[in-house]
Amino acid sequence: MTSRPTREDQVARLSRIDKAQLPADGGELFNRLIFEKSPYLLQHAENPVDWHPWGEEAFARAQAEDKAVFLSIGYSTCHWCHVMEHESFEDEEVAAVLNRNFISIKVDREERPDIDNAYMSVCQMMTGSGGWPLNLVLTPERRPFFAATYIPKTSRGGMVGMIQLMRKIAELWRADRPRLETTGQEVGRALQRLEQEAHDRQPLSDLPLRKGFNDFLDSFDRQHAGFGSAPKFPTPHNLALLLRIGQRFGRPQAADMALQTLQAMRLGGIFDQVGFGIHRYSVDARWLVPHFEKMLYDQALVASAALDGFQVGGDGFHAQTAREILEYLLRDLRDLEGGFYCGEDADSEGAEGTFYLWTPEQVEQVLGADLAKVFCRSYDITDQGNFEGKNIPHLEQDVGALADRVGVDPAHLADLLGEARQKLFAAREKRIRPHRDDKVLTGWNGLAIAALARAGALLGEPRFIAAAQAAADFVLTRLRGSDGRLLRRWRLGEAAIPGFLEDYAFFVWGLIELHQATFVTERLAQALELNGEMERLFADGQGGFFDTGSDAEFVLSRGRSIHDGAIPSAGSVAALNLLRLGRLTGDLSLEERGQQLLSLRFGQMAAHPQAYSQALIALDFALGPAIQVVLVSGSDGSPPEELLKELRRRLLPTAVVLLTHPGDRELESLAPLVAGKQPVKGRAAAYVCIDRACREPVTTGEELAALLDALRADGDG
Repeated sequence: MTSRPTREDQVARLSRIDKAQLPADGGELFNRLIFEKSPYLLQHAENPVDWHPWGEEAFARAQAEDKAVFLSIGYSTCHWCHVMEHESFEDEEVAAVLNRNFISIKVDREERPDIDNAYMSVCQMMTGSGGWPLNLVLTPERRPFFAATYIPKTSRGGMVGMIQLMRKIAELWRADRPRLETTGQEVGRALQRLEQEAHDRQPLSDLPLRKGFNDFLDSFDRQHAGFGSAPKFPTPHNLALLLRIGQRFGRPQAADMALQTLQAMRLGGIFDQVGFGIHRYSVDARWLVPHFEKMLYDQALVASAALDGFQVGGDGFHAQTAREILEYLLRDLRDLEGGFYCGEDADSEGAEGTFYLWTPEQVEQVLGADLAKVFCRSYDITDQGNFEGKNIPHLEQDVGALADRVGVDPAHLADLLGEARQKLFAAREKRIRPHRDDKVLTGWNGLAIAALARAGALLGEPRFIAAAQAAADFVLTRLRGSDGRLLRRWRLGEAAIPGFLEDYAFFVWGLIELHQATFVTERLAQALELNGEMERLFADGQGGFFDTGSDAEFVLSRGRSIHDGAIPSAGSVAALNLLRLGRLTGDLSLEERGQQLLSLRFGQMAAHPQAYSQALIALDFALGPAIQVVLVSGSDGSPPEELLKELRRRLLPTAVVLLTHPGDRELESLAPLVAGKQPVKGRAAAYVCIDRACREPVTTGEELAALLDALRADGDG
């Protein structure tokens, strides 16, 4: 029996085809998606469904043929998208129904978050829930009148099947079109009202932060860590927020919740114990059984939160977590030119998680009996298994506690487990890998750049900073149009799609962190330039931002990302960027615009703080104390290493740092605060300004520590 080709192989094969030899509709072997770059769209290029990519051609054909539009949205590492493709879109009977009655359009949500956000909002309004695959039926004017997520091929378990459902909708389109068109118009108006809903500006205070602490405390899982019940998502900005709340109010419980959750995730099956990296989410409360896909944004955000945990607790465990996640990033998601890919699928060999699972026999074949016994006992690999008869490796305790329990030297056990992991990893590399989506997205690369830059600086790992630099340069050279505008997606040498607010905000975040790691003035200048372009393209004229640029396609609405979900909202990140850039440059108007953006959301943040965790991180920064530290190199050019080390060993969430030398005109032009700052008696010095009142310069790490400790004591009080 011939095995089914992997999606990786399929996409690679279709990408190599000479498209110039094909007719416009793809010909007999393909549909129109064969001309696309998106791996997700290419995965559907051989479906019998006559798919179109999103565009004027598809809607013009719907108008000309007087047909409704079937719109299906997903992404290439989505498990249920694959299930629906195999059940329905590869099926000739389903294809016949769709091709006869509809114009069918496929969209990659990662390429076009504007389309996805607009129609996901519709689905949530119409059905009360959402998810992927997302399927809708529209009028030729793009107005939706039906929405659903996964649809089986045939009716089962109370779910109407694809064939029956599409036939019924086609019948209604012919017999009762005015009612369907009216529904589409009403949905469109509701979406516009939602976007235009005004919010009164409110003065900023710490009320949402205090309420957020109580809400997180109420929902904290004291047995397994994390919040609420299954499924559990990493949502690392929740953890970063709690570490800041703990510091601001002197509430160790807040930090404990975050640190315990970071530890539980690292020890659990949601973390790839053999190859590193974090899976999408845990389907259970114990963090044991993951949904196995790995996304770039999760790696970046969890690594950043782990770095916060390292600074707060001083625990090498969290530093190692960040290091391991970024090892995975550099090894498996990095393009040869320096950008980072979107992620990896959950499935391989036709099933979810196959690549990651082990039996005791498989472990013993690789490690031999003695080492296998140690590994299986440590990582709970049993004959019964913990997932469909096989095992997801996980730890009930960290290695130190485990060693104490069994009475062995922790260092010796760590060495044994490290040796075993490396051997198992080498063996696992020979398995059929999950599909990797090799698109490079500007926004998600911004998150990776931010994490790598911070890790390089805090952990003393120059290779991480070098990788961040290379990724930033990749975006700046490969993902900008001829007019300098950021673009959304690059793949196989082609960049396309005007960037969204997310792309600008996340990439500016990355550039700010790269500046704070390297103190290269050019990075600050790049961040300021792109932030200005972001404000010009996306500002709504009322202090907020639209998701889609003023120069881009209008899809139902321009959209506003407000809530901080699995990924922080672009608006929340933009607010913090404005605040940080304002504090770095002394430009009060930038800070004021960041504060204004927060004031527009303040009522919502105060009512539902857990839905606005990244916005609350920005609020914490806005409330201060505003700490500006100017480091000056010694007269001999010696860097202020001792002072910098003292700054980086602690979490200073409301601080910005500048590094200068006498006569640094380039930096002075961007950040006048550095002007006139000199070494002290020839020695490198730190000038610390708190709420725009500057202290006497200090020259030793001990003096700087005393100054910062006094500040923290004042805050706790």
